[in-house]
Amino acid sequence: MTRIVQLRRGSERRVGLVEEPQIRLLDDYESVYAMARTAIAEMRSLVSLIEAHASDVVVAYDDVYDGRAEWRLLAPIDHPEEPSRLLVSGTGLTHLGSAANRQSMHELKETELTDSMRMFRWGVDGGRPTRGQIGISPEWFYKGNGTILRGNAEPLVIPAFGEDGGEEAEIAGVYIVGDDGRPWRVGMCNGNEFSDHKYEKRNYLNLASSKIRTCSVGPELVVDAAFESVPGTVAIERGGATIWSKEIVTGEADMCHSLQNVEHHHFKFESHRRPGDVHVHYFGACSLSFGDVELADADVMAVRFEGFGRPLRNSLHVDRSPNTLVDIQSLA
Repeated sequence: MTRIVQLRRGSERRVGLVEEPQIRLLDDYESVYAMARTAIAEMRSLVSLIEAHASDVVVAYDDVYDGRAEWRLLAPIDHPEEPSRLLVSGTGLTHLGSAANRQSMHELKETELTDSMRMFRWGVDGGRPTRGQIGISPEWFYKGNGTILRGNAEPLVIPAFGEDGGEEAEIAGVYIVGDDGRPWRVGMCNGNEFSDHKYEKRNYLNLASSKIRTCSVGPELVVDAAFESVPGTVAIERGGATIWSKEIVTGEADMCHSLQNVEHHHFKFESHRRPGDVHVHYFGACSLSFGDVELADADVMAVRFEGFGRPLRNSLHVDRSPNTLVDIQSLA
């Protein structure tokens, strides 16, 4: 699979092609956004564009990944000119549980189901329509714009008003909207859809605001990713030791909604098809450490999916500044 990264050295930016154990720099393009826009305009594959602009310059990936090189990894996608034109969103209740759990859920009466379980059941029943048909809408949520997106090794923050912060290991889809309003999938990447689970647990109506937090993707963007069934691992590290880990799986075979259905219900909104916009959409998690571990300041969250390159690693930072009132003044 073709895996690319975005790099910065001082004020210089480059796109790089991952060729383990090195990164080959690409000529002529400073961002994945610019390359994707060219591929759309010229109606050619992004892979062919990458191959055509591969330079002879390589850098050691270990040095970059470990922070020893002048080059630093960025998130593998951004909107270089206007971060506000990158929409971060996600889909929940998408992953299948065990067969026993599904069976017991179906044996419940409709009146005994929670709203969440009822929506999950709808997804099981109608989230995988035949090709070309429209299925049931999944749960959808907004996370923010490009200013909240972080790359590998950048901290994810529990804000002063937050109650908690925890990882959600997922794969995220990356999209760019063409000049004619048609969305194009650029690729997929490891993702940590970081959220405030304590706040959400108080009342499910808190879900919307519990999602408005920093989150991360990367370090690599897989242009031609396979998404049928993707095993992975999520881990929490404290003081250099792993204190919790779990084998996880994602992909269409392990979800109650097809990729086609998830993408349709995101881009059916006209406002999500504005030419030139970037979209990062998390496809959902199958497991969380919440309930097993309470994350602490400086803990490291590591997310890895097979075929998606090196693990995405982010430390947790707790903002201990006072939770002060945002005092709004009137212009009247």
